Amino acid sequence: MASITIRRLDEAAKRHLRLRAARHGRSMEDEARIILSSAAAADGALGPSTQQAPPDSVPRPSPLPREDHSAGVREDRSARADSRVLLIVGGGIAAYKSLDLIRRLRERGILVRCILTRAAQEFITALSAGALSGERAYTDLFDPAVELDVGHIRLAREADLIVVAPATADLMAKMAAGSADDLASAVMLARDCRVLLAPAMNPSMWAHPATRRNLATLTDDGVILIGPNAGEMAEAREAGIGRMAEPHEIVAAALTLLASAGRDNALAGRRVVVTSGPTREPIDPVRYIANRSSGKQGHAIAAAAAALGAEVILVSGPATLPDPTGVTTVKVETARDMLAAVTRALPADVAVFAAAVADWRVEEPNANKIKKTQRGPPKLGLIENPDILATVAHMTRGRPRLVIGFAAETERMVEHAKAKLARKGCDWILANDVSADSGVMGGDINTVHLVTAEGVESWPPQSKEEVARALVERIADALVGMRA
Repeated sequence: MASITIRRLDEAAKRHLRLRAARHGRSMEDEARIILSSAAAADGALGPSTQQAPPDSVPRPSPLPREDHSAGVREDRSARADSRVLLIVGGGIAAYKSLDLIRRLRERGILVRCILTRAAQEFITALSAGALSGERAYTDLFDPAVELDVGHIRLAREADLIVVAPATADLMAKMAAGSADDLASAVMLARDCRVLLAPAMNPSMWAHPATRRNLATLTDDGVILIGPNAGEMAEAREAGIGRMAEPHEIVAAALTLLASAGRDNALAGRRVVVTSGPTREPIDPVRYIANRSSGKQGHAIAAAAAALGAEVILVSGPATLPDPTGVTTVKVETARDMLAAVTRALPADVAVFAAAVADWRVEEPNANKIKKTQRGPPKLGLIENPDILATVAHMTRGRPRLVIGFAAETERMVEHAKAKLARKGCDWILANDVSADSGVMGGDINTVHLVTAEGVESWPPQSKEEVARALVERIADALVGMRA
């Protein structure tokens, strides 16, 4: 097949093509090829065997389940291509990651402006930030070229979201105290949009009572936290909690906040219970039965529900993820622990069971470590764990109005999910492929099929954060039509 070169494509078309390609996980060249193939098919130029359905015809989640999936495409509630993020870069070694953060935001069509504190300029330059953002990077509160029209107010008011990354201990202290002696802190006082804070500092500084007080003040003021993560520090032989969240994590949180703009209170007054992660069933004091679940999908659902104003209780099995901001997290180990925690969290309007709960446990775990012997491996007597989803779905009193389960399958996903929907008594099931080749377990991308009594919707491959946003928006829409 001959190659085609497209010249003189205007910037708006380029941006749209780039966003489509990113949304579907393809290169811009592949996306253009599919668009052209779809157009040719629509004109009848392609035979039935070569026609390809356009990516946008894949059903998106709609306010109400549809039997006819071709009846319409749901309005895309993801972050607008012209969403504006003001990135404030603090003075820490993690500032170098802010350059990658700018690139990732721009790839998603987000317009980025940057403010570099004086300390940040010791690590990166305004030139590098400006080159990546395509906008001038701002550094000085008293810049006469900017302040002729009160530039710090304009910077604050023209942003849909302010991201502070890295947020150093000093910058957090200034924000908490309401200081306004530089451009970054003045903008923070003048802003009227949400703030996403990505702290980064030495573990001792993060644990210091002064930092904890400042953090409490900021969260009371409505600032939203992402991270910090645990790991090695820049200093030799230093490790602990204090690493800035990775750029892809910050981008996911930013997209969630931008997408929920205008729907900030869609779940206000609602109580949502979410389960997440694996469970561990002990064999002896050092061994257990578990699975590869990372908890990323459940944690993302909890964060997305909180972003829409819900009171969220996250019941999490052992996971290494940071607790989502604005969520009450209850940590458990076993399936029985999880069921008890869920029961205590009820009543609720919605329960989403995303955890990968072990189906079986050892009937009598050994009190001591089992030793290898010449008789061979021990025989483990297994018994069934309680079925948390079915237990809650079949409650006669206090049942949530919407009970949602996940079906992690390796074959015949939709078929098994339909059977599970009927057997468990829940309202919705999200089926996904967790076979080894799919990369879903522990990965960042998920492909789900929403199964309800009305039919099946197959959602396109997307990030787990996007799946979470689509699901909680669907939940918000469904609750509106339900009687109290």
